[in-house]
Amino acid sequence: MKIICIGRNYKEHILELKNNIPNDIIFFLKPETAIPLKNQPFFIPDFSNEIHHEIEVVIKINKTGKHIKEKFACNYYNEISLGVDFTARDIQEKIKSNGEPWEKAKAFDGSAPVGKFISVEDVQKINFKLLVNGEVRQLGNTQNMTHSVDCLISYISQFITLKKGDLVFTGTPSGVAKVKKGDLLEGMIENEKILEVKVR
Repeated sequence: MKIICIGRNYKEHILELKNNIPNDIIFFLKPETAIPLKNQPFFIPDFSNEIHHEIEVVIKINKTGKHIKEKFACNYYNEISLGVDFTARDIQEKIKSNGEPWEKAKAFDGSAPVGKFISVEDVQKINFKLLVNGEVRQLGNTQNMTHSVDCLISYISQFITLKKGDLVFTGTPSGVAKVKKGDLLEGMIENEKILEVKVR
């Protein structure tokens, strides 16, 4: 099972971090160990002083595909969830300035908790949000993605064969911020709670 994450797919998030708008789709990988065991909290790692939350819609691939045309991409998923792309922002800023890969800041153990999966027919206008200790921290709608879900799946499949069970994190909206011990993160799709993560 692969975890494929899209970077810079919401314009407001790009602007809040003062990044450049990419000319092409950016993606990177996380290992299976990025998904914590069921009901395990997220433990802030010792190597970072600035772990940020990034709530994202997660697509579960339901069959093998390679060189998928965008118009057929909708046939390769029927379930979605929410995930948190925990990011060591202090490390990321350092490695970005050196032109190095992002994995040290993104792919560490426990950095990709995923909630329950729900069936969907249309992913183009889904409202989702992240609450931190009961307060709304991030709000998003998939229609505000720079690149749609179907576009992402088609693009990724030109480089990597997608297989059943693979997960695609589709990018985060604005509002990312530092987490601290004791925080409770809750992810909602529309009015349904999908994800809960305790920070330790």
